[in-house]
Amino acid sequence: MHPLTEPLAISEQPAVGPDPAREPGRERAFDFIGLGLTLVLVLIGIVMVYSASSRLAAERYHNSFYFVQKQAAFAVIGFLALAVFRYIPYQLYRRWIYWIMGVSALSLILVLIPGLGTRVGGASRWFRFGGISFQPAEFSKLVLILFLAYSMTKKQAVIKSLAKGFLFHVGVVLFFVGLVLAEPDLGMAISIIMITGLLLFVGGVRLKHLSLSLLAVFPLAYFLVWQVPYRRARVLSYLNPWGDPLGSGFHLIHSFYAFGSGGLTGLGLGESHQKLFYLPEPHTDFIFSIIAEELGFLGVLVVALLFLFFMVRSLQAALKGQDLFGLYLAAGITIMITLQAFINMLVVMGLLPTKGLTLPFISYGGTSLLLNLICVGILMNISAQHKKGEA
Repeated sequence: MHPLTEPLAISEQPAVGPDPAREPGRERAFDFIGLGLTLVLVLIGIVMVYSASSRLAAERYHNSFYFVQKQAAFAVIGFLALAVFRYIPYQLYRRWIYWIMGVSALSLILVLIPGLGTRVGGASRWFRFGGISFQPAEFSKLVLILFLAYSMTKKQAVIKSLAKGFLFHVGVVLFFVGLVLAEPDLGMAISIIMITGLLLFVGGVRLKHLSLSLLAVFPLAYFLVWQVPYRRARVLSYLNPWGDPLGSGFHLIHSFYAFGSGGLTGLGLGESHQKLFYLPEPHTDFIFSIIAEELGFLGVLVVALLFLFFMVRSLQAALKGQDLFGLYLAAGITIMITLQAFINMLVVMGLLPTKGLTLPFISYGGTSLLLNLICVGILMNISAQHKKGEA
């Protein structure tokens, strides 16, 4: 049995006594530290979105507050959603999982239909209702985490088998990945695959099955990356951005300038030069570069430590969960948020090829912010049930 799951195997037996999801007072414990940590990250995001986007918003929309107003509105909605999901017993998702998966798959199909999905830059990834955009692929990450947590718990006795423990889960995930690639959104697809691999490892899938699956990555990478000119250019610019300084390497070079000019304490809030139409959409993918330029190494360090602390707090909730489903669900959410955060940081520092992933809680994006705050609510519910159980 996998070392992470062995001590918790007993919890999958029928419980004696009241249902933990229904026990009175079970949800009274509140993680104020986790909530405060999330609030700080979101507030940093709102400040930096305004700083990074005000000039761009004034140029495009004649309103320097355009992006920050929308981000603040989604933050309010997101914290309301956090409060709701904080009090929904996480055990209930096991009953709803196939309905949730069906709705997610249907939304990924509908977004591909012209007239329903909105096509921007050759990609059909969004539904638009008035001035609000919704990206269903973002929520598919949480849906797949819920599925894997449910299925690995149910199949714990056969988790090490090739067919039922590995291929079954990979097959379901690849169906969703195929829909995401059809948009196309390679960065999101890679993110889903990485989350799946790490969560299957936590669940006890044989390491040799995971290792052998990597053999399929090379031909897939050849067809999806090397045979697509703009993706191949991204890889080449990652290897040598100065090879095409006015083309594919332009954005990464200016991200380097942002980090270099920031120094220890930065140029000061609002004083970035690289946000002045050098970096693409500086309030989204490259917002960490603006933090480095305006707040310096100290600002970068603070943000990185906040995410590290978030990861530790979330893993504590996972490792102390009452059952395997809670453990896997908390672990998957932790992997999803922190993996994306550190990938974004490495990309803008030129340590990974550009993947188009935003910085959770901080980058501009309503769907992403709403999803992450819902996930925090779920984590807090898992943590609260454990704390009450300890009392």
